Amino acid sequence: MRLAIITEYDGTGFVGFQSQTNGRAVADVLAKAAGELYKQEIKITGCSRTDAGVHARGHLSHMDVPFEIPEDKIPLAMNALLPEDVSVVRAFYVDDDFSARFSNHGKRYIYRVYYGRVRHPIYSRYAYFDSYDLDVDKMKKAAAFFAGEHDFEAFCAAGSTAENFIRRLYSVRVTEHMPGYLEIEVSGEAFLYNMVRIIAGTLVEVGEGKILPDDIPSIIDSRDRKRAGRTLPPQGLTLEEVFLQKPFTVC
Repeated sequence: MRLAIITEYDGTGFVGFQSQTNGRAVADVLAKAAGELYKQEIKITGCSRTDAGVHARGHLSHMDVPFEIPEDKIPLAMNALLPEDVSVVRAFYVDDDFSARFSNHGKRYIYRVYYGRVRHPIYSRYAYFDSYDLDVDKMKKAAAFFAGEHDFEAFCAAGSTAENFIRRLYSVRVTEHMPGYLEIEVSGEAFLYNMVRIIAGTLVEVGEGKILPDDIPSIIDSRDRKRAGRTLPPQGLTLEEVFLQKPFTVC
């Protein structure tokens, strides 16, 4: 039986979601817990890799399991075996051809930023600190230029294995929920390596006055990584949601 799970995790103590040889990965922790629950080796397939230090509220994975446990009981059973920085928040059975990687039509990320004269350690694990007095209105104006289908090579980090850089973003929004604390929300069909963190860095530089809002279209058209903003660090980024192509129910 194929089971899909929605996972929440604090990425601080992980090298990323995907299994790696250089440290603790979310997929390995989930596979270990699932193996203990089902008494056999379980392979976890994720919707995407997240970088070291990146968090998730709604990461999607799937796994093939040998017997049925009621959907509402699986999170409780898994979480009893998981460490405190990972939790299964939902589980549901799917068709055998379901793929966490391919049976979705996009993702929603939020990059969190706080700014002011002094940094606050209580935010440091989940947001980026900027000492500038950011112009949020200019950031909002700049954000609107990213929506749509574009060649985003200027917003892709070196080391990417992408064969083409055309991606479709559904929306990019900047919201200041309280003075000095804002969220950059990026929703799209697919993403390049570090793309969201570079978009966030570019918008922060707009807020700092280093890039003009009306420069964004020409930066996109240039396909020149040097013209876009800096890559912000991972701790401010959270994968909030994966958009499923259709509702999935018990098979």
